Amino acid sequence: MAPNDSADTNGSAAQGTKGAGAGRRKAARYIVPVAVAGVAAATIGLVPALASSGDPDLPKITAQELIEKIAASDTQQLSGTVKISTDLGIPSMGGLTGSLVPDGAAGQGSASADPQQKLTELASGTHTLRVAADGPDKQRLSILDDASEYSLIHNGDQVWAYDSKSNAVYHAKNAKNAKNAGSAHDRTGRSKERQAAPDGVPTTPKALAEQALKAADGTTSVTVDGTAQVAGRDAYRLVIKPEQSGSTIGSITVAVDAENGVPLKFTLRPSSGGKAAVDAGFTTVDFGKPDASSFSFTPPKGAEVTEADEAEGHGKAEADRAKGDLSAFEGMNVIGKGWNTVAEIKTPGGTALPSAESGEVPAGAQQFLDALGDKVTGKFGSGTVFKTRLVNALMTDDGRVYVGAVTKDALVNAANQAG
Repeated sequence: MAPNDSADTNGSAAQGTKGAGAGRRKAARYIVPVAVAGVAAATIGLVPALASSGDPDLPKITAQELIEKIAASDTQQLSGTVKISTDLGIPSMGGLTGSLVPDGAAGQGSASADPQQKLTELASGTHTLRVAADGPDKQRLSILDDASEYSLIHNGDQVWAYDSKSNAVYHAKNAKNAKNAGSAHDRTGRSKERQAAPDGVPTTPKALAEQALKAADGTTSVTVDGTAQVAGRDAYRLVIKPEQSGSTIGSITVAVDAENGVPLKFTLRPSSGGKAAVDAGFTTVDFGKPDASSFSFTPPKGAEVTEADEAEGHGKAEADRAKGDLSAFEGMNVIGKGWNTVAEIKTPGGTALPSAESGEVPAGAQQFLDALGDKVTGKFGSGTVFKTRLVNALMTDDGRVYVGAVTKDALVNAANQAG
């Protein structure tokens, strides 16, 4: 087993994550509305990979060197199987989802094959994925169920999605959609691996690890904690821990391929203890060139094909209504720093939040929120804290919302601080 080596991000490790604090605040601008509506829809977790067959004996490496190894990894080709599961400690969203879907929408092809809608299913339960990538212009992601399969394929300027259960197809063909589903480039112009998935929806251990490392700043410790074997590959264990009290995140462990620097497994444990809330791992992985047939697709006979522009038209009314709901909030104030960052948003004039009593919230949604909520009071007044194992939200009775990956007490303190 490799000796433990560490690098506190107040020192050298911070160099690999320079500007992370600013990036975290910028990201919160987009994450907060999603968290208020339902944090489960933005969080993806993966169940453990195959059990370790023994800790391999690998050369000594420091945390800084391992972070640099991840950053330098330029693996363009791979295929394999990933297990997915999430345990956020929230009630089932089945009833809530049904109450929020417009009448007739469930039967539309776009509703069952559109990637933006389908991939949110990974926010809960257990799933098996097959992934494949061959450079920045070819990726495939398939979600396997007992009797059906959902596949998302990016090949050049073509993006296809197919749901075998409903025999529905989604198709996009233009530079904008190909860019969103395909490659990205760093500041040097080098293409970086990216799965064919909507922005903000990580589907591999690598995507999850990159997000976690962005948060590693002066409030974080990063260490190397021995070795492991994942999917038959030797790996180092990189452990990321918040040094601040009040965070709901206890630790993040990333198993990094010792040969090529690709994250093979990602595990996020909450500070409250218990099983992992987010756990990502390959069960099989091959870094050879995938078969070209993996990235070809022809709509099956009789399938309903929805073009991207048509799908956008179907959803325009719902999108406009959602924009109207979000426009009720004014600006955003960021309180605290690092892992204890809390975002505050307000409704105009201190308008109280909608409720079932006012007829503005479906009964199913209100029951879901009530099951999560704890009544709290403080200098700020009174309100309700809605909790998951990771992201919590305090909604005050005078129309303010405080959201963060922090404990209930930290939310109340932030609200008191904001006055």
